Amino acid sequence: KNSGKTRSKLYEFVQRYFVKNNLKISTMFLLALRPLLVRNQRFSQLSMLRGLTSLPQQGRTYATAQRKSASTTSLSASTDRTDVSTDVRPMGERVKENTKTASYLGIILVGVGVTATLFYYTFRELFSSNSPNNIYTEALDRVKNENRVKDALGAPIKGFGEESRRGRRTHVAHTSYIRDGVQYIRMQFYVQGIRNKATVHLEKKMNESGNYEYRYLFVQLDYYPHTTVIIEDNRLQQDIPKPGSALEPIL
Repeated sequence: KNSGKTRSKLYEFVQRYFVKNNLKISTMFLLALRPLLVRNQRFSQLSMLRGLTSLPQQGRTYATAQRKSASTTSLSASTDRTDVSTDVRPMGERVKENTKTASYLGIILVGVGVTATLFYYTFRELFSSNSPNNIYTEALDRVKNENRVKDALGAPIKGFGEESRRGRRTHVAHTSYIRDGVQYIRMQFYVQGIRNKATVHLEKKMNESGNYEYRYLFVQLDYYPHTTVIIEDNRLQQDIPKPGSALEPIL
């Protein structure tokens, strides 16, 4: 019994000793760790402050990135919309546009054709030796240079055509016809000098080379006794028309 009591007392002593010593050790350990804990606490506070300070800048950077991304997205979307609206059009609109383009092209081609035709006829009228205008000009020069006409009318001499309703004398009467397969042209115009007037008559026949040559050219004075001045007459040298041949007017 004494030994059992002794053991229990000894156990209680040891337990009390270790509890006291543990408290001392824990206290000493905490005192030793206190500077380190204080330093870590200050470091964590500074890190927290730095994180809070950088939050607005990060927010602004994020917002800027968001705006750039949004603008890029809007630009790409608008580009896509533009491409779609340009390339993908309704069939009716494209047909209408093609029809309008074709009509404009047709009008241009018609205008070019009309202009080319006008240039052709103008060139033929002005520069072709077989044109009525050139035949008139050449015959008038011969009449002006004829001395008998100068004596009868009085120089200088001028020529003119039929008088129009407006009083102009630019139209020269002429007739083209075909006889026995040969083309002829007849012309009549007027000349006037300082004393008298006269009427010029001429006829030309197209030869085998395609050029006109005179059958006759004469000037008939308008005053009594209406004398005729023959400048050229080749009717006897040329072929006589066959009996029964008729004149075929050229329209």
